[in-house]
Amino acid sequence: MFFYSPEYMFIALIGMVIVFIPQMLVKSTYSKYARVKASRNMTGAEVAKSMLENAGVHDVHVEPVGGELTDHYDPTKKILRLSENIYHGNSISAYGIAAHEVGHAIQDNKGYMPMRLRAGIFPAVQTGQVLGPLLIMAGLGLRYAAGMGEFTNMIALAGIALYGSVVLFHIVTLPVEFNASSRAIRVLADGGYLVDNKEVDGAKKVFTAAALTYVAVALYALIELLYWVWIFFGRRRD
Repeated sequence: MFFYSPEYMFIALIGMVIVFIPQMLVKSTYSKYARVKASRNMTGAEVAKSMLENAGVHDVHVEPVGGELTDHYDPTKKILRLSENIYHGNSISAYGIAAHEVGHAIQDNKGYMPMRLRAGIFPAVQTGQVLGPLLIMAGLGLRYAAGMGEFTNMIALAGIALYGSVVLFHIVTLPVEFNASSRAIRVLADGGYLVDNKEVDGAKKVFTAAALTYVAVALYALIELLYWVWIFFGRRRD
């Protein structure tokens, strides 16, 4: 069937490469600067708590979480979770990642609009990630297998719209992540958490590597959406 056409397999392969390379870069950059100790005698958790206090954000709790690179900010519970190596660590990576998550907490506190928009899209994303492609394939499959017309077109279009919400989510994520990193590097430098240009440059490299993963995921999602749009309109003309 056309779902497993050479074009789709090529797109899937390109997607894996697009996503895999930045992920490897993040892990290698993180590992490199996880071995570089910061000059300040503070842990990642202490850096996060200090930055939150200085920013006037008093309703966010900082706690450890299992795993590696599982750090995240939960705006629904006002909890900033740091993986064990970041929470207890005293490295450039620990400071950078902790500060980045604080950046998200500050965004939430200030009502940063792209973050609000992303939160509003998220429920549709949970559905669209899985249901979108299924509806597209079901709609197009029924059209050719059973000779059905407009109804199946509507099913496929609904799937395209749902998957479009996934793409929109990833695109809106970009300014959210870039802004959090920008806030983080500024506070790390101006607040004296990183004491010289070498430490600041190390943190910037961690942020840059992480940013590439978000760009890669957004790009792959967009390519896949364009593929489904091409299949839908191309097959309609056949």
